[in-house]
Amino acid sequence: MNYYKTLKNCTLVFLFFNIISCSNQVTIPEDSYVIKNISIIDPIDGLQSNKHVVITNDIITMILDNDDEIIAKDDITIDATGKYLIPGLWDAHIHFSFDTSLAPYMPGLFLAHGITSVRDTGGPIDLVVKMKDLSLNDSIKNPNIYIAGPLIDGTPNVYNNSSPSFPLLSIENRDIIEIESNVLGIVDKDVDFLKAYEMLTENQFLALMRIAKKRNLSVTGHIPLSMTLFSAVNSGLNGMEHIRNLELSVASNSEELYKERIELLKNPNNLPGSVLRSSIHSQQRLRAIDSFDNNKFQEAAKLLVSNNVWQTPTLLLYRNFSQKTYTDPSFISELNKLPNQTKKKWIKEITETDTVVDKNGLRYSKWLESTVGKLHKKNVPFMAGTDTPIGYLIPGRSLHIELEVLVESGFSNLEAIKTATVNPATFFGLEGKTGRIKNGHKADLVILNSNPLDIIRNTQDIYAVIKNGYLLSRKSLDSLMYKN
Repeated sequence: MNYYKTLKNCTLVFLFFNIISCSNQVTIPEDSYVIKNISIIDPIDGLQSNKHVVITNDIITMILDNDDEIIAKDDITIDATGKYLIPGLWDAHIHFSFDTSLAPYMPGLFLAHGITSVRDTGGPIDLVVKMKDLSLNDSIKNPNIYIAGPLIDGTPNVYNNSSPSFPLLSIENRDIIEIESNVLGIVDKDVDFLKAYEMLTENQFLALMRIAKKRNLSVTGHIPLSMTLFSAVNSGLNGMEHIRNLELSVASNSEELYKERIELLKNPNNLPGSVLRSSIHSQQRLRAIDSFDNNKFQEAAKLLVSNNVWQTPTLLLYRNFSQKTYTDPSFISELNKLPNQTKKKWIKEITETDTVVDKNGLRYSKWLESTVGKLHKKNVPFMAGTDTPIGYLIPGRSLHIELEVLVESGFSNLEAIKTATVNPATFFGLEGKTGRIKNGHKADLVILNSNPLDIIRNTQDIYAVIKNGYLLSRKSLDSLMYKN
């Protein structure tokens, strides 16, 4: 009988025979709560106005229409009329170890800004494991933390504690034997992915990829200077950070640059890793940009799409470095969010910095933003990340500014939100569990006062954060942020 199709919101209950219940009444269990009259913004489905969202423990269990009659006690009902619900945000590129004195405060700063998950892309294994354990032990007051362990670098390694700008984030590998030993040691610490770095030789990189494939771990990182984008991606690289070294492979003189690079990497003057890398970049980066070859770029973009190689461009980082936006008085006032020790340190360093724009850096920054827009149009997958706290990027706040820069680079507001929600979840194979507003998904959510589809900076207008199903009010979030 076809009349079942005409019944709205009816439930068929199969006992000894079919009983048709046509009530629009929904009773909310006492172990749940309901957010009423809220507009939800799912990163895939977009805006759905005036919904009721039911949360049970740490899971979204029902999404109801506005005309459904909710039966619930007042103390499990939140009236969110005029507000907007988005999935909890991710910062997919952070470093707890860059400033160990700031690290204990970073989880609170992230949550206070609506960031419920982070991806630590390089640091000493003991410290990042400790931060991950902190999250696992108190999942309400800490974001979900995914770790790579130390940067897996060659010799001389770049982040080797040679200066405050280059703290110990990496592990040096002099040959394939050390790669195998060190990487297996990292993997045994239950890391979530691995990160390759720029001074690896091609043979070392290939050995790393073999181990990662055997252990079913994704590898992201910088294209090693000893390789090209094409050779690294064809070897199985899953992600690229900062679009790093793409320009060297899409230049008309890329073969000449490659041969020159191999000679420079022999390092006859025994330069430290940070100096050697910077020297190569300064000699080749702008020459590559000036020799941009659109055919090679199209080939690279096609390869990135076909191999599903994730890009985390950290555009704000380069804009900050080149334009020195951190010297602006409006930014200085934002430092009040930081613990006093960090605030004083940053202000001292910033006030001692000249305000002259780095013209070469600005050229590169603008080229990056333009390139990100072109890659996005080709459907290359993106995640939003910042590199905080490098470059005076405030944990939490900087992710929202990164979303603004992505929009300026050609992303729609919804596409930008996607880069900080379902896309990082997809990188880890969690797209069916988190990163969206769907039944059965984890209740890591952000309630906004304003619509971010109108203006992307409205992601900063946070009313409350829901972490593991637990609602943190604005007052609670501020207490996490200002715990000096």
